[in-house]
Amino acid sequence: MAGKPPASDPVQDAPEVSEPQHSAVGLPAITHALRVSQQQMGVKRTALTLLRVNQKDGFDCPGCAWPEGDKRHTAEFCENGAKAVAEEATLRRVTPDFFAAHPVADLATRSGYWLGQQGRLTHPMYLAEGADHYVPVPWERAFDIIAEEIAALDSADESVFYTSGRTSNEAAFLYQLFARELGTNNLPDCSNMCHESSGSALTETIGIGKGSVHLEDLYKADLIIVAGQNPGTNHPRMLSALEKAKNNGARIITVNPLPEAGMERFKNPQTPHGMLKGTALTDLFLQIRLGGDQALFRLLNKLVLETEGAVDEEFVREHTHGYKEFAEAARAADWNETLAATGLERAGIEEALRLVLASERTIVCWAMGLTQHKHAVPTIKEVVNFLLLRGNIGRPGAGVCPVRGHSNVQGDRTMGIFERPAPAFLDALEKEFGFAPPREHGLDVVRAIRALRDGQAKVFFAMGGNFVSATPDTDVTEAAMRRARLTVHVSTKLNRSHVITGARALILPTLGRTERDRQESGEQFVTVEDSMGMVHASRGRLEPASPQLLSETAIVARLARRVLGEASRTPWEEFEKDYATIRDRIARVVPGFEDFNARAARPGGFTLPHAPRDDRRFPTATGKANFTAAPLEYPHVPEGRLLLQTLRSHDQYNTTIYGLDDRYRGIRNGRRVVLVHPDDARALGVADGAYTDLVSEWTDGSERRAPGFRVVHYPTARGCAAAYYPETNVLIPLDHTADTSNTPAAKSVVIRLESPRQDTPR
Repeated sequence: MAGKPPASDPVQDAPEVSEPQHSAVGLPAITHALRVSQQQMGVKRTALTLLRVNQKDGFDCPGCAWPEGDKRHTAEFCENGAKAVAEEATLRRVTPDFFAAHPVADLATRSGYWLGQQGRLTHPMYLAEGADHYVPVPWERAFDIIAEEIAALDSADESVFYTSGRTSNEAAFLYQLFARELGTNNLPDCSNMCHESSGSALTETIGIGKGSVHLEDLYKADLIIVAGQNPGTNHPRMLSALEKAKNNGARIITVNPLPEAGMERFKNPQTPHGMLKGTALTDLFLQIRLGGDQALFRLLNKLVLETEGAVDEEFVREHTHGYKEFAEAARAADWNETLAATGLERAGIEEALRLVLASERTIVCWAMGLTQHKHAVPTIKEVVNFLLLRGNIGRPGAGVCPVRGHSNVQGDRTMGIFERPAPAFLDALEKEFGFAPPREHGLDVVRAIRALRDGQAKVFFAMGGNFVSATPDTDVTEAAMRRARLTVHVSTKLNRSHVITGARALILPTLGRTERDRQESGEQFVTVEDSMGMVHASRGRLEPASPQLLSETAIVARLARRVLGEASRTPWEEFEKDYATIRDRIARVVPGFEDFNARAARPGGFTLPHAPRDDRRFPTATGKANFTAAPLEYPHVPEGRLLLQTLRSHDQYNTTIYGLDDRYRGIRNGRRVVLVHPDDARALGVADGAYTDLVSEWTDGSERRAPGFRVVHYPTARGCAAAYYPETNVLIPLDHTADTSNTPAAKSVVIRLESPRQDTPR
């Protein structure tokens, strides 16, 4: 039988700490995944559901965007994927009775973990202005409320339409179409907070803001560099690909401030050898200081330039631009400055160079450890320089590999969820639908928060996600949301964003990825795009959690009909009845989706074109791949301060908290911990097990406080600290963002440790 949700928040004031682990997955991962699944779904439902995850005739995991190969295992999921499925397919329900028993003020005191554990939302719920409880509301009345508030706006640009990376291609395409017919490009999304820096850097340098490798390229690589990424927790199925690459002879360099169990040794639960012994993955661990990656890759580029015969001169001559300026900047790299910026030893960098020079096919993978710094974009450009120098883009076994987080975050961007759309996309939209889309750029996440804060945005609509918990500067963000006239969230489960509301608020419950989607023309499927540009179908198999649920696609179609009315020539009702009609329109608007319906119906789907990968054609302003020569940057931390990175625990996916443990790092029964190197802690006079407040310091003299964190002496890079988000998002100033991409710089927050105030509860 499935277990009941917790009646009260668990006490977290005394986390238990043990030694970090040095291997990942294995039997403990299987045991934990099954235990959580059975608690949420029961035994029979667990078996029926998990065997459909990531299968060609099943549904795409609602967790990460790591691709599947053509041949699938019977159990094609990881521990955290099983948790994500279990939370969505849970038998627990949040009904109108729950809301009647809990005023919003009470819910606002609960942890995100407790809110999420209550189960699936079953009815549309409405919080009237001045009310203290949500009450059930008919769907049509919910759409009327939204239409009333939008009609009262002075401009469509006073509305904001946010998107989570779980949204399907079909729903995302309709969502952006509705917003642009309404008259705004205010389409912020979760990409703004994660891989926006990657897209900005890659678009300028190679002409497309996506990775250039297939899954099979990893198996052909001689060298894989994994930088600023923790696959064991954030993309566990990537470990299988790295294991296969190792078995094929690849070497792996890990560049990260923290040692992570998954990159040390992977115990593959699919094989006897994996379960018993596992595979050591990392050949060279470079424990870099936060923000030192640009300096590292620049010095490696200098050393490659100084090595006779190391540069692929034909590739550079035929396919690149800006080499002279780049080479001049790279040759100016200084060993002493690099060692100071990175915290590395000279011998480690020299060993990395040896592996680089021995490799004919190199891939660099990265995630938030590179993208969430002020200088994230030039850092990623330096990675591109590194690959271009030896011709490692546009050939098998080589390329750029930004590893996306949420399961369709890349697809949503492909479908037009972007506040700065390309003119060619808007031209195609205008030609297909017969209206003039707005051309002025809209608001990204950070700018949307500012607009809400300043009263310039009054209606906030979120297609999935947990905006309040995902964004920086928590106090500022929550105050901004409360200034809105209306906040609307399309959701499967309860989260903190539902209890930090505007004057009026709506919760619109939607189908999950695991559930059957029946419309007037019959059962529907949706499509998603993975981190490597593969598009494939996803078909839910479970009965909906409630007969009151609508699909995301149906919600957008009905909302558009109600708000836009007869003035819209778009066949919204037809789109709701049959998603194939949406895909027909996508095929005529989005390049690479020609004959979309037929190709999506094929088992495994199809691959989108990628000019740099496919034929070494670079659609940049110069027509070639661009070397760049940005000034060298790295964080400078004042004496007595640490540089904090926010990160996930292993019992977490983005802002969804599955449990209170971080098994691989040796943390149990609590999340308010800060990981500090023992030598730094001793220098600061902070004992292991002591409690401290984290106080961030910003350039304008302002400070932000996160109280009551247990200090854990941990082998992180010197001068660096780490703690979990969303608890530490309060420390990130709204204005602390990456240049160009405007991504919150959550991996480089200057903090001091301060004795807890007397009135601070633990």
